[in-house]
Amino acid sequence: MQEFAKFILVRGICAVFTYGAYLLALQWWTYEVAYVASYVLGIALAYYSSATFVFGEPLKRRAALLFPLVYVVQFVAGYFLIKVAVEVIHVPEWLALAVSIAVTIPLTFVMTRWVVRSA
Repeated sequence: MQEFAKFILVRGICAVFTYGAYLLALQWWTYEVAYVASYVLGIALAYYSSATFVFGEPLKRRAALLFPLVYVVQFVAGYFLIKVAVEVIHVPEWLALAVSIAVTIPLTFVMTRWVVRSA
């Protein structure tokens, strides 16, 4: 449970950092380039902080290369959950993202732990 609490904290910090990097990058680049750069930076920070702070694992090249797949799975699962929430369960659109996040956070935690420890 302590790892999960650390994971939530780290993900919140990563989100704030990524947004700050996006705002900073906007000073020099278009929003498209700023988004891509800040997103990649955010994934790198998430890997580093998850491995070292959350799970206490050394950084590994294989894990770092696999780590972005966690974000791909999270995106696809989140998109599917929002569609089901709105179109099947009839959750209001403004609440659908919260439902998606509530389900994907534990999934993302498990996938992150697996990648960081197994790779």
